Parts: sequence; structure tokens; C-alpha cells
Amino acid sequence: MIKTLRVCTVFLSLAISSLAQQPQAGSGTTPIAGFRDSVAEHKLEEKFLAVPQPKLAQEHLQILTKVPHIAGSPEDRSTAEYVAKKFREAGLETRIDSYKVWLNRPREILVEATAPAGLKMRGPRPEHVEGDDPFQDDPRIVMPFNGSSPSGEVEAEVVYVNYARPEDFRRLKQMGIDVHGKIAIARYGQNFRGVKALAAQEAGAAGLIIYSDPIDDGYFRGDAYPKGPYRPPSGVQRGSVQFTFEYPGDATTPGIASTLELPQSQRTAPDKAGNLAKIPVTPLSYADVSPLLEKLGGPESPREWQGALPFTYHVGAGPVRVHMKLVQDYSYTTIWNVIGTVKGTAEPEALVIAGNHRDAWVFGAVDPSSGTAAMLETVHGVGELLKSGWHPQRTIVFASWDAEEQGLIGSTEYAEQFAGSLRNAVAYFNMDVGVAGPDFGASSVPSLKQFLRDIARAVPSPKGGTVYDAWKLQSESARRRRESADAGSFAERRGDADLGDVHVGDLGSGSDYSAFLQHLGVPSTDVGSNGPYGVYHSAFDNYAWFTKFADPTFVYEQEMARVFGLEVLRMAQTDVLPFDYETYGTEVRKHLENAQRRAQEIGWKDQPDFAASLKASDHLVAAARAIHPLAEAASGAQLSRINSALLETERAMLGKGLPHRAWFRHTIYAPGEYTGYAAVVLPGVNESMDRNDAAGATQGLAEVTAALERAASALEAALGQSSGR
Repeated sequence: MIKTLRVCTVFLSLAISSLAQQPQAGSGTTPIAGFRDSVAEHKLEEKFLAVPQPKLAQEHLQILTKVPHIAGSPEDRSTAEYVAKKFREAGLETRIDSYKVWLNRPREILVEATAPAGLKMRGPRPEHVEGDDPFQDDPRIVMPFNGSSPSGEVEAEVVYVNYARPEDFRRLKQMGIDVHGKIAIARYGQNFRGVKALAAQEAGAAGLIIYSDPIDDGYFRGDAYPKGPYRPPSGVQRGSVQFTFEYPGDATTPGIASTLELPQSQRTAPDKAGNLAKIPVTPLSYADVSPLLEKLGGPESPREWQGALPFTYHVGAGPVRVHMKLVQDYSYTTIWNVIGTVKGTAEPEALVIAGNHRDAWVFGAVDPSSGTAAMLETVHGVGELLKSGWHPQRTIVFASWDAEEQGLIGSTEYAEQFAGSLRNAVAYFNMDVGVAGPDFGASSVPSLKQFLRDIARAVPSPKGGTVYDAWKLQSESARRRRESADAGSFAERRGDADLGDVHVGDLGSGSDYSAFLQHLGVPSTDVGSNGPYGVYHSAFDNYAWFTKFADPTFVYEQEMARVFGLEVLRMAQTDVLPFDYETYGTEVRKHLENAQRRAQEIGWKDQPDFAASLKASDHLVAAARAIHPLAEAASGAQLSRINSALLETERAMLGKGLPHRAWFRHTIYAPGEYTGYAAVVLPGVNESMDRNDAAGATQGLAEVTAALERAASALEAALGQSSGR
């Protein structure tokens, strides 16, 4: 009876929340940038906003997270079929694209202490908590492992290497600690785990163990699961250590698609692949790592390396020794993208693409199924518009990517296969972690930052007001915290042009926008709703955790479905493409000024000359300012030329490819070679400075200058002007 009453109460709460979150009809009088008829667009958006339902999002999430569904598994195929069914029910032309890609599964993972005498440790132990978690004992849970790690067996002394950043290995060298031939233990955080593997490999380590320290996402942050949302002692973060910062996608087919028909002769041999780790890497829980670190000798670690385990951290090496044995089964495995299309009526060749990945390391309630559930409610809303007789002006493509967790594989293979038609892609909208909590956040290219703010103003927030109102409050709070921690102006040094407004981040990597933006030059965004989330990539990222800590009434799922849908609808319907290249040029100028100061601090004898690049950024700003009034009044062929120019301006930012990693062609934004996730701006310039390479920085500046001039010229061509340069 009590259980029945609780279920009824939950569904009543969902119904009340759904009613409370319905947008107010008839309030759409605000002009919408890029639209000649804002009234008609407001009416369309009101119809759409009324459709996404918390109850249906809950149903999607329950089905998608019922069992573990790692990429390439039968359960993963079932989720593809479910998504395809929902796409078809909404009226989308739907297909499932298959690819054959190089993936590993663990056959045996063993880490055990062999010294000193009396030290007992053998892992990985199963993930388990005392309390109510109905999913943790599912026999289909794959043991913790790292994707793209090679097999290997090694026994060696242990060294604690903090976050395994290059600067951490330099610090150890300064301390007289030799990492060569040792097994490194690193904690998660600060950089992408693939970067940790590369840095350890370059330092000469024989193997790498990565664990989640409770100072970063465990009890130091708050109560651990199941009492709170943070990582419990047995929780393990799985994840790929593929060098996606070199190139993402199938390791054996850089630059080409891994279709089922691709001849083996066109594949790179796995042992020659440039994005696979060479040393064995595996994750452990902090419960398993704790006895190793506690007995580690050698000097005390630098105090900023101290985690939250209840003893003083030392760096080693020894007296702790560890035997590490990894047996990985590698094979060519089939994965499945689900593609749903709504043909445009006026510009069917122009593509507005929206995607979320579907595969998970285990159950993946937050990552990625919360995004998939929200996307399905977006599709539901679009389907209701189609039933009313509406069709978009431009073609809409919804994509459910596979094998993102293994190295952004599904989206990369799609982008490489369809690069020709994607020359007509207007924008790519990404959602990965749809909902981990109540705090909205977004990243994008500079030209779409204001577009995102305008979308947020049009969507109601469960907190009251609009998503923008709630976003602004949390953004102001975050800014105050940063400024109190840093006497300098953090935002100015970062290069933001959004002082006084909500912060929209830059795009680095780690999700499916990478191939679209950084390889093909398609303007992109990434949105999500965040919160205290300590069970990332563990067995505890499941439906029980989600309904207790992320979004119990599924109103933030509804919010994200609406945000994602309005991005798609506005871009598919707008008369003038809503790209703001004045902001783009302004932000690039600030990044150039920051790089110039940094170069001066380095004090090279032959300083790179930033004058031409700064002038080119001003040229882009001037061209963007000139095109705005013309675009507002344009029609017919003139409007078509302006939209084509706006579309080509982002493409103009592509160059010949970054040094040592030519797959990344964007001259302004790339994932950092030694950060992996975080964006590095002006990568050819700044990463050359990291290497103390003045000639490389000069070459990088030349690439940036040429890109900015191409971008400005694209806009000027639509103005009917000649740049004279």
C-alpha cells in the first residue's frame, strides 16, 4: 500500500509539474533575430513547447537504462531499434547505419600488490554499495576497464603521479623521482584520461592505474551514494584512453569511414594506429587504490597533490610493488548510428543536424541516456508539428550516435562518410549529458553564443522565469566565486566577449561535435543541465541514482527537450542565418592579445609578429558589422548570397591541419594536446609556445591570419565589396 501510494504521488507530481511548466500561449510578441515574421514563429514554437512531457521522458529513460548497453553489444543494438522506432512514430525518414570498428573488451583485469610483505590488495573488486540499488548486481555489467588500452603484464614499483599532467612528471623529475619502468598511479581530473596515458607513456612508465580520489568526486564533496550523489568507495570511472586529441573515430581508418564494405587493405594496422596507447592502462576504485597509496614511501607529495584519503600521500617509488595483468579481446565490431530526417521544403539541401550518443559504459542514465530521452521528446514535438501539416524550410537530421564512449566513433565515421553533403550543413547541435542536475550550461562557437542566449530566454525554467533567468543567476554566482579566488580579471584573461552576460563556453572535445566543427567547420553548440554528479562512468550511473539525485520529476528533461528543439526549429526556419561574426572577431582579437602577452613573457629573441593577425581580426569585425543591416533588409537572391556567405565564414576558419595532428583543421579552436577535453584557442600558436617553438608560433599565426582574412572576404563578397587585400 505504501509503495502504491508513493507511485501515485510521483505521477501526480509529474502531472502537476508538467502543467506548471507549460509555456504561456499568446505571449510571443518579442522579435526573433533573423525572422521576418516573428509572430508566426512564436506560434509555431508555442505548439512545440507544449509537447515534451516529463512522463514520456521518464518512460524513455527507464527503457534505455534497463540493462547495460556498451557499444557493439546486443543490448546496444536494442537501444538503436528503440530510438529508430520512436523516430519513425514521429514521422521521420529513418535508417540505421552500420560501421565496423576496432574495439576492445576485457577478458581479464588483475591488479595485485606483491610488496611489501603483509600488504593485501587484489582488484578490481566489484562495484557495490550497502543500501538500495537494484541495478548493481546485474551480471551483464562489464568489469571496469579502459577502452583502447593494450593488453600487457608488468610487475614494478609504484609511483604516485598526481593527475599525470606533463607538469606533474616534470615536478617528479625535479624531485629526483625516476618514473621509467614503474607503474604510475594517477587520479582522475584536470585532463582527459587519454592525455594521462600519453604523458605516462612519454615519461617511460611501464603501466598506468587511474583512480577517482574522493577529493574530486567522492565524500570530500558531499555524501556518497546511495546517501548522496557522490562516488562511493567501490565506484570506478571507466573510459577510453584513445588519443582522440590526435584524431578521433575508428583507430584504423583516420580520415575515412569504417563502413562494412571498406576493404581491409584500406585500414591502418592497429599496431600502427596513431591514436592508441602503447602501455597498459586500467581504472580502479579509491577503495582498491587506498592501501597502495597508504604504504607508498619516498618523499611526501607536494601538498597540492594531497587527496582526501586519510593519510599523507607520498610519491614513492616503492616499497609498494604491483603486478598488473590486462588481457584485452580486440576485434572489428559492428556499431549502429540511427539517423532520422525531415526534408526541408525551401532549402532541402541545407542540413540542420542535432545529435546525442546512445552507448554507455554500463547503464548510463545521465551519460548519455538523459540526453537521448530529451532528444526523443524533442523528436516527439517535431512529430506533432509534422502531423499538423508543418514542414521545415531546411532539412532537419536527428542522429543517435554509437560508440562515442570509445572515441567519438559513430559521429566521426558519419562525418567522414558524408563529408560531401555536409558541406551544406548549416549547424550541428549536440547534447551529451542532458541532465545531471538543475543547472543549465552551454558551449558553442562564438557566432552562436547569442543564439543560445536567445533560445534560453524562450524556454520556461522549473525554477521559475526562463532558463536564461536561472542561468544568469548561476552565472553571476560562478563569476563572483572566480573573482574572489583570483584578484585578476579571469574573464578578461580568458578572452570572453560576454562580460555582464551569461557565460557560454568554448568547444574543445570529448563529445560528438568534434568531427563537425574541428574537421569540417560546421558551426556547433553543446548544451546540458548540470549538478552534483559523482557516479560518472560507473555502474551507479543508473535509473535509481537519476531519480533520486538528478531529476526526480523529469522537469529538467522537459526543459532540455525544449531547448534542444528550439535550437533545431529556429535554425531550420530562420530567414537570415543567426551567425554573429562580430562577436567571433572580437573574441579572437582578445585571444590574440593574450597570446601576444604570453610570447613577450617568454622573451624569444625573434618575437612572432601579431600585427597582421590583429588587423585580420578587426577586418572580420568590420565585415560582420557591415553585413548586419544588409541582411536585415535582404530578400530573394541577395538573402541567399548572404546566408551562403554566413555559412562559409566558419568553414573559412579551417586550415591545412595542426602540426602533428592534421585531422584537426580548425585554426581557432581544438582540443588541447595535453588537456584533451578543454578547448585550446589558437592551437597552432599556443601549443607552439608550450613547446618553446618560436618558428611554430609564427607559422601558427600565419594560418590564423589567413583564416581570418578568408572569413572576412566571404562576408565582403556577399556585400558586393572587394577586400583589396
